[in-house]
Amino acid sequence: MLSKISITFLLGLAMLLQGSLGADELLQTAETVLAYQRSSGGWPKNYDREEQLSESRLQELRAARDQRDSTIDNGATHREIRILAAAYKQSGDMRYLNSASRGIQYLIDAQYDNGGWPQYYPLTSSYHLHITYNDGAMIGVMNLFRDIVQGDEDFEFVSGKFRKDCKTALELGLDCILKTQVRLNGTLTVWCAQHDRESLKPAKARSYELPSLSGHESVGIVTYLMTVEDPSPEIVASIEAAVSWFREHQLIGVKIERFDAPDTPKGTDIRLVKNSEAPPLWGRFYDLKEQRPIFCSRDGIPRRSMEEISYERRNGYSWLGEYARDLLKKHYPAWKTGH
Repeated sequence: MLSKISITFLLGLAMLLQGSLGADELLQTAETVLAYQRSSGGWPKNYDREEQLSESRLQELRAARDQRDSTIDNGATHREIRILAAAYKQSGDMRYLNSASRGIQYLIDAQYDNGGWPQYYPLTSSYHLHITYNDGAMIGVMNLFRDIVQGDEDFEFVSGKFRKDCKTALELGLDCILKTQVRLNGTLTVWCAQHDRESLKPAKARSYELPSLSGHESVGIVTYLMTVEDPSPEIVASIEAAVSWFREHQLIGVKIERFDAPDTPKGTDIRLVKNSEAPPLWGRFYDLKEQRPIFCSRDGIPRRSMEEISYERRNGYSWLGEYARDLLKKHYPAWKTGH
């Protein structure tokens, strides 16, 4: 789940990379990014990229460089590389180039032989070992490598060998995506938010994130597949199957309503109500048997409605959303026209 810091950063990053922020803001952000890079070459998540670093804080970060918290979760590492690439293009400062290059090597090193990426590297334990699509982790890396391979102007500094390594990583990643697409009763569906690194089967993450079909993360995967040039029959079949699944599993005639609940911690609560004019919704998770939306508290027990789970989880996680709206209305029709 994205924190307030990471959401704020993503909005700022979008402005930054579009040139809406000035040179000073970009270089200041790049300086903070430099300071947070770990010795592994990656970055931790959810720190404030716009933090003004004092000398004492810089010393603390230097002492923390060997921490094993480098990750691709919540946009970490691949977005730092984009910031540094933009800063190098603008300033020519070799520190940014060297740091970005170390970050790219980190991502290459972190990839499994089967093409997937774990949430954390160096490897830790538990669900951090899984091939991670959750919150766009693996797809964020692949989008970065695609831009490098295709010669995006921000990545002109990337050497021929690096570019070749990124191309190989992309090919392996694509193979992993195709192999992890869940097949139920002989029919391709979509993906889980994370998959076991050995069996490639849907896997559990946090207690409320069960092995399931993801109506959220799968959108980003399909969107990525539609950017592949000259897609193979396997890629086309994967896209078509996923789009069919999204069409068949949308929730029609309901909407999420927030209402006053004075006796609750936040004074409000949410519920699902009927509304014939509401746009389609999709569940964050669908069970692997009946392919119906499931909701879960921290007790790990799947339930069929938001009302059945704890107030804390109901209001502290995205369980339903218009996740596939743009995919079905815009991206897929545009892709279909060319294929």
